[in-house]
Amino acid sequence: MNARYDQGFHWIGNRWVPGAGEHTLPMIDPSDGQPFAAIARGDARDVDAAVAAAREAFEGEWGRASALERGRVLMRVAASIQEHADELAAIESRDCGKPLGQARSDALACARYFEFYGGLADKVGGYTIPFQAGYTVFAEREPHGVTGHIVPWNYPMQIFGRTVAAALAAGNACVVKPGEDACLSLLRVAELAAGCGLPAGALNLVTGLGSEAGSALTAHPGIDHYSFTGSPETGTRVAQAAAERHVPVTLELGGKSPQIVFADADLDAALPSLVNAIVQNAGQTCSAGSRLLVERSIYEPLLARLGKAFDAVRVGPGAANLACGPLIRRSQLERVARFVEMAESDGLRVVGRGSIAPDAPAGGFYLAPVLFADVPADHPIAQQEIFGPVLAAMSFDGEDEAVRLANATRYGLVAGVWTRDGARQMRMARRLRAGQVFINNYGAAGGVELPFGGVKSSGHGREKGIEGLLSFTTIKTVAVRHG
Repeated sequence: MNARYDQGFHWIGNRWVPGAGEHTLPMIDPSDGQPFAAIARGDARDVDAAVAAAREAFEGEWGRASALERGRVLMRVAASIQEHADELAAIESRDCGKPLGQARSDALACARYFEFYGGLADKVGGYTIPFQAGYTVFAEREPHGVTGHIVPWNYPMQIFGRTVAAALAAGNACVVKPGEDACLSLLRVAELAAGCGLPAGALNLVTGLGSEAGSALTAHPGIDHYSFTGSPETGTRVAQAAAERHVPVTLELGGKSPQIVFADADLDAALPSLVNAIVQNAGQTCSAGSRLLVERSIYEPLLARLGKAFDAVRVGPGAANLACGPLIRRSQLERVARFVEMAESDGLRVVGRGSIAPDAPAGGFYLAPVLFADVPADHPIAQQEIFGPVLAAMSFDGEDEAVRLANATRYGLVAGVWTRDGARQMRMARRLRAGQVFINNYGAAGGVELPFGGVKSSGHGREKGIEGLLSFTTIKTVAVRHG
């Protein structure tokens, strides 16, 4: 079939497959609001076909492949993604609206996930268990079987890489339902993977709406494990559907992450991270540093510097490669704008605000990053995940109040601490309720090797690192009685 990733087809069994319903969805460029491609509008029939292809691969060629063979395939996929990084970045930038440089970093991160898990595939084994005389007992790791992956639109390549590469390395076959707002890069990556020797059915993508294709995937009896990244509300529905069939699930559900700055911090080092952690990807990042907690003695001086940094941020189309791009869709722009308007109507102080580039297309979904000061801890912009470039700043006195404020949301994904005091660094790291704590940095440049996940409403289970691969396996205990 003469088809492309942007022409309205699913990827099933290493080939382009038209949707069973023959309907498509337009892909909208966030930079100008115009349609530029189409994806298939999948339904339960398409999911059935993808799960059947995955099951055949798992019970056939891919399931019989050794860990060494799987690893070599994934390493080839990594090399191919890296070779096509510029092409993939251009696709991702137009699809998501993110600046071209950020999109290229995402492509390279995707390649790194395949490289990391390709190298790890034959390094994870089982163990023997001391037991009674006359027995040899061992535990071995096995893949779940067919894994279902629901990947959001904000970081398609990164989140695809960290879940799918791990699942494949463990020996599973995958069915992916990507976000309907941005998924074209993943379809292209799947095509590249097939060219690297990944067997038919080992990786399948069904595009479409969450309420249709996504719901069909979460309800499918042929899925043995789920990986979901998205909102707590949708994550709850996924977990409920999985629980009805006693299927394990890993949930990464977002956050309202604090950056905590003490008076002894190196402010020159902190300042760029404080800005980038909320401006990157237009704030549409689950681990965005969306709350700023500053020790009172340096509160106003730091805000003055931050305000100037925010004022300097320019927003424009992804191809312009500015610091900040548009939001993903008009409804998201309207949602974030409502939070900003609420904060302004409540009299919260605006310390800094970026600007939209004068040549930005009129139809794009642009919102200038804004820094609000003196935000009450219970205000909606300090409690709710806005998913936009809005930073809420507040002051504190001492460690106890900093910890109380940092932990005072339903989320617990990431936290940042800025201080030169080594003892305080350790005290804060242990007291903060978060899956990752960064000291004098934020995000550790992505950290493919670092386990990632949250507590409370930020989800459960871990992705990335060795833990990410282990989550796609199950333990089988074998007891041999030999006298």
